[in-house]
Amino acid sequence: MPAIRILVVDDSVVIRKLLCEIMQSDPELEVAGTASDGKIGLAKIAQLQPDLVTLDVEMPVLNGLQTLAEIRKLYPRLPVVMFSTLTERGAEATLDALSLGASDYVAKPVHTSGPAAAVAAIKAELIPKIKALCAGGKRLLTLPPPRPPIAVKRPVHRPIEIVAIGTSTGGPNALAEVLPFIPKTFPVPIVLVQHMPPIFTRLLAERLGARSAIAVAEGIAGAIASPGYAWIAPGDFHMTVKRAAVGSRLELNQDAPENSCRPAVDVLFRSVADVYGASTLAVVMTGMGSDGVVGARRIRERGGEVIIQDEASSVVWGMPGLVHAAGQADGVYPLDQLAHEIVRRVSESRVPRPIPNHTDFLNVETRAK
Repeated sequence: MPAIRILVVDDSVVIRKLLCEIMQSDPELEVAGTASDGKIGLAKIAQLQPDLVTLDVEMPVLNGLQTLAEIRKLYPRLPVVMFSTLTERGAEATLDALSLGASDYVAKPVHTSGPAAAVAAIKAELIPKIKALCAGGKRLLTLPPPRPPIAVKRPVHRPIEIVAIGTSTGGPNALAEVLPFIPKTFPVPIVLVQHMPPIFTRLLAERLGARSAIAVAEGIAGAIASPGYAWIAPGDFHMTVKRAAVGSRLELNQDAPENSCRPAVDVLFRSVADVYGASTLAVVMTGMGSDGVVGARRIRERGGEVIIQDEASSVVWGMPGLVHAAGQADGVYPLDQLAHEIVRRVSESRVPRPIPNHTDFLNVETRAK
């Protein structure tokens, strides 16, 4: 199959050279060209017709956000990966880019032990994202065929007491389509993992909180998981829940990454399953990789429910697709229906259901005759 053709747009000669060397080290990738600013980049997109563009945020003439806005007008389906710094300013700009339609981002490495470590870090993060986002890379994301949900034993009446969400690539925008539609009176807490580094998760929480009726905050060790709150695992920390005198409280740790991720969805899901059991509703949304599959299985083994975002509305159907393929999805929904489905399942689970008495059964048998 033809190689994935990439246009590198960055005002730094050093970065352009570095990115080109990294991409050319993979036989399935090809650097179609480079550009030193957004204006030149736009011209080269028309000329070269690349499969994907990597785009620096801070550039002269036409910066990354301005360039991205033009790309989305002219090429709405062209994958764009932002290349930004791990700083407050870089994180703000990256979240702006994601809201403008960037497909994903890669953070420029800092505090590495040298050039070789920086190259390894970029290579490990950038190349899989390119392959996941490009049509030519879909051959690398072939999923097992979907299977019907594996049957699980559930109590007759089990009110849902917590919602746990896991997401990655495309997640910030997907969360912006879900959390703002959760009502202020939502009766249970929400805990979630979005794969992002430090700074990014705090700013994401602030942005989502400004748009939502419920409070949205970055997870704090010792905080009580209360109704009306959504807690986002902080970058570089796993987040778990532990049973407290009332409900549960959050705990943070820096144990080894799982699925190459910290925070990891599996870590959160396992802890939620252990504390809440059948009273758990988990949601797996857009994202690449397999994080969440093991945790989803644990939740359903304990009698909880797992629903996922559908393929058509996902930026990458890796995480939800693998949950589906493993037979661990109780329902599949487009993004614009997820908030409604979360609220519906939680609300209906908490309505007391009368238990039929012996007379009721007799009446049914009599009517049947």
